[in-house]
Amino acid sequence: MTKKWIITGASSGFGHELARQALERGDRVVGTVRRPAGVSDLLEEHPSAFHAVRLDLTDIAEIRPAVNAAAEWLEGLDVVVNNAGYGLFGAAEELTDEQIDHQIATNLRGSIQVARAALSHLRASGGGRILQVSSVAGQTANPGASLYHATKWGIEGFADALADEVAPFDIGVTIVEPGSARTGFSSAGLQWGPELEAYDATPLRAVRTMLQGTGHQAPGDPARMVAAMIASLDQAPAPRRLVLGSDSQAWIAQALQQRLDDVRAQEESAARTDFAAGF
Repeated sequence: MTKKWIITGASSGFGHELARQALERGDRVVGTVRRPAGVSDLLEEHPSAFHAVRLDLTDIAEIRPAVNAAAEWLEGLDVVVNNAGYGLFGAAEELTDEQIDHQIATNLRGSIQVARAALSHLRASGGGRILQVSSVAGQTANPGASLYHATKWGIEGFADALADEVAPFDIGVTIVEPGSARTGFSSAGLQWGPELEAYDATPLRAVRTMLQGTGHQAPGDPARMVAAMIASLDQAPAPRRLVLGSDSQAWIAQALQQRLDDVRAQEESAARTDFAAGF
């Protein structure tokens, strides 16, 4: 059955690959972009099935009209993919206020507002699916990525709660947890704060060197990852999380185990802060 998609950030990376694979299987897609030139190939190859809408997620006033226009062009809505975003890196102290505000506005607030704007259309269609693209960074934490982690952990909390809110309407929410992939994110999708000399001898500089280096080859195949996202649409109920990449699975499992160990070690001390029995 043909599905009707909205995909944010369709001009590159996972968004572009998702649009391509969805169109090739006969679906109809609206892709939001900041630069329409990035989807010229999709417009040329699928002129009747693909439509581009210009949208900057940092402009809240643009979001709901854009989603409404997309749903109108599609004549309904089945799948919403919150994919647009980027990584801001550097020590928390190094980042500028403007960089922090823009990161939160794009990765967190923008995704929240897209989902909110789409819900009435999904309900009108009798259900559907929201794919919230997060990252292994939504479950782990590393020096130099505090603001990126903040947005990814934040959107995961939103999506987790949203999933239970909209389940009665047959709307599923899946949080996608990709590891490193060969999408060009490390070159085009990263921004850095101005460097402070005080951090030169800290773990942050090692992280910067690794991310800016050219020797690391990401293991994740974007085409296979996207195929897994599309395949998840047929799962009922919707998987709450979709872990993509061996590195993502290993890092998330390690982080969750460490948190679980920390919590279990405090079982007795936590209980001592309750009121005494009978009070």
